[in-house]
Amino acid sequence: MQYWLMKSEPDTFGIDDLAALPNGTDHWDGVRNYQARNMMRDQMQVGDRVFFYHSNTKIPGIVGIAEVVREGYPDYTAFDPDEKYHDPKSDPDKPRWYMVDVRFVRRLKRTISLQELKEEHAGALEDFPLLRRGNRLSIMPVTEQQWEYILGLE
Repeated sequence: MQYWLMKSEPDTFGIDDLAALPNGTDHWDGVRNYQARNMMRDQMQVGDRVFFYHSNTKIPGIVGIAEVVREGYPDYTAFDPDEKYHDPKSDPDKPRWYMVDVRFVRRLKRTISLQELKEEHAGALEDFPLLRRGNRLSIMPVTEQQWEYILGLE
């Protein structure tokens, strides 16, 4: 099993939105970064665990846990001109963008804020991609040790 962190803006799609869906499951679409796309397409597997992270909010942080329930497949929103994430250069015969399906597992007992991680736990999370200066990826790998440490902060 692998571990990931996936960012989403709560006013667009938050942990409560995922939890409210049938079976708590939805596709994770709209990723338009090649490095993040490659992780979804090539590395994410069914059963992998995901930290659900709320970004672009008053208190950004980890708010819940999800799991990957379908491995990478073409992001069909890229083909539809009426979709927000349409990409006219993406072709169904040679897709440029991919997505995975995730299922809600649970909310954390509390939000583990980015500020807390940076100010109080940076030493223990030295190689955590979220804390790297300039890292703006919406999807990033998390080591098992980082996963366990962060869960211990709950």
